[in-house]
Amino acid sequence: MPPQCRGNDLVGHVTTRRRAKHLTADQAITRPEILAVEEPLEIRVNGAPVTVTMRTPGSDIELAQGFLLTEGVIAHRADVLTIRYCGGRGDDGANTYNVVDVTLAPGVKTPDLDVTRNFYTTSSCGVCGKASLDAVRVMGRFSLGEDPVTVAATALKAMPGQLRAAQKVFASTGGLHAAALFDADGTMLVVREDIGRHNAVDKVIGWALEHRRIPLTFSVLLVSGRASFELTQKAVLADIALLAAVSAPSSLAASLAEESGLTLVAFLQGDSINVYTRADRIR
Repeated sequence: MPPQCRGNDLVGHVTTRRRAKHLTADQAITRPEILAVEEPLEIRVNGAPVTVTMRTPGSDIELAQGFLLTEGVIAHRADVLTIRYCGGRGDDGANTYNVVDVTLAPGVKTPDLDVTRNFYTTSSCGVCGKASLDAVRVMGRFSLGEDPVTVAATALKAMPGQLRAAQKVFASTGGLHAAALFDADGTMLVVREDIGRHNAVDKVIGWALEHRRIPLTFSVLLVSGRASFELTQKAVLADIALLAAVSAPSSLAASLAEESGLTLVAFLQGDSINVYTRADRIR
């Protein structure tokens, strides 16, 4: 078996160039434009295909681990024995690095694949392929309501600016979502970008898993877009007690946050903050 892959090695290209005709009121110019790369990643568990997600290449090992944690397959880094790229081949015969195989540690149950847990995901919606809401309403292993974390409002307000400054690929393409993990004092620990918002969150959580920081008590997860049910569930499963979003929350996200004891912050823009649940954590 090939050696275990770790870290954030960027195997594929993150951006590509494509010529486009740029039209203005005065002229039409053909020029190269930078696009974010979108490619499929197949995640296998013990050799069996589990999901295909459309993602931006890079941090694939984190993505695979974060996905498996937020789907309830694994709980700790010790649950994973090895991770390796498999031989997905392109037309030229070269490895596409678009297939990752995760070997679970002895005793860890393999995922039960059936019609109610369709793991196919896309860059626009991670759970819309699920057969029912009940199939994805997986509560966390930890008691978020007991997390004593508090965060100063001034620290929260500064987080979107830190995230935006770290979005290097977004700056050149305008086409990626981002997620970042912060300490309770507002220090940014890690940021990841991806064509899919759920993938960006999985990469951040996979980073935490790889660095043995799960459960993520005393942490804040910030997402560059909206707070959906799925992203809220991922925060719950990683034991992140405070989820903040630059944009709006959904009704299901707010309901799940209330049920699980998670603090949900949205419309985090400038001096404005909306706190939907557990506002006592905001100083």
